[in-house]
Amino acid sequence: MSDRKQPVLGVLGGGQLARMLAIAAAPLGIKTLAVDGASDACAGQVAPLVVAEWTDYAALEAFAGQVDAVTFDFENVPAETARRLVERVAVHPSPQALAIAQDRLAEKTLFRECGLPTPEFMAVDTREDLARALTTIGAPAILKTRRLGYDGKGQFRLKTVDDADAAWAALGEQAATLGLILEAFVPFERELSVIAVRGRDGDFRIWPLTQNWHVDGVLSMSLAPAPTISELQQRATALAKTLAERLDYVGVFALELFVKDGELLGNEMAPRVHNSGHWTIEGAHTSQFENHVRAVLGLPLGDTGARGVSTMFNWIGDLPDAAPVLRAIDGHWHDYGKQARPGRKVGHATLCAPDAKELATRLTELADALDRGEQAGPVVKALR
Repeated sequence: MSDRKQPVLGVLGGGQLARMLAIAAAPLGIKTLAVDGASDACAGQVAPLVVAEWTDYAALEAFAGQVDAVTFDFENVPAETARRLVERVAVHPSPQALAIAQDRLAEKTLFRECGLPTPEFMAVDTREDLARALTTIGAPAILKTRRLGYDGKGQFRLKTVDDADAAWAALGEQAATLGLILEAFVPFERELSVIAVRGRDGDFRIWPLTQNWHVDGVLSMSLAPAPTISELQQRATALAKTLAERLDYVGVFALELFVKDGELLGNEMAPRVHNSGHWTIEGAHTSQFENHVRAVLGLPLGDTGARGVSTMFNWIGDLPDAAPVLRAIDGHWHDYGKQARPGRKVGHATLCAPDAKELATRLTELADALDRGEQAGPVVKALR
């Protein structure tokens, strides 16, 4: 009988990303232990769950003693929590990478230092700062919290400079605690994301570019590989690699990009597995979740090539009928085990095909069966 110790991956956060990491880790012989403040966190349905707040350092120290490495389910874990854990156990990505990705001002400054252009931006701490920023940047523009905003939260779009008072009324109270940033609005042609992974040994790999469509700031659908030109893929790969090496990054990360006039502009970086990379579970030789587990635990990385062409529906608020997806050729259903709630990500579905023409046919049929023609229409158009 083997006495081999089974490695344990610790995950800070117990949402759907931790859930999918645990599912990916199991075939590798790796256990998962998640930490979350909510006792009903959905990762707890597939892996042991420690219920503790981020400032419960006694519980976190005990958690660190049970795992071989720690990673994140989401980027809003306090950097101080990560710094305390790194004294006890390997933490990937590093607290430094986490802290930079938590602050939009630091993040965009890093982008520019690495050669990635961004929309114009300025820090805003007071109402007077907002007036000065609008004078410099102009409108339309978007006022955002520097920290904690995601999926369209913590944002206010200013169509004209006359919206300044309304923007300050909406977000001004958060200036002292979270900080604010004003960003120029970009009339982009497409939204793309780069999903990349870097191992402990520096091995760097990237999945094909993904094209994304959002509704009210939340991802609605993704398509991969994105219909694109090779120069964009090459440029995105070089930029992602520069960022990863600058941060000595370990694990998977996502780089969200705008395309304007054929050029790439940096929007945000997510220091974790990402919603726009869910297609990789069925659509790539190695999923983002498996490669993240491999990277964090120091295992060799897997092939990131696409098996064909894939598209993902994001289910927000509640789940539709699963039957049309289950009947579809190469259709895949993912229920996160979460209670329905407006604005909440509760699941996704992925549809795969060997080529763009066949995916367009399958997607049109599935969208009709789901009564999601409006949602899928832009993707079908891009495929054709």
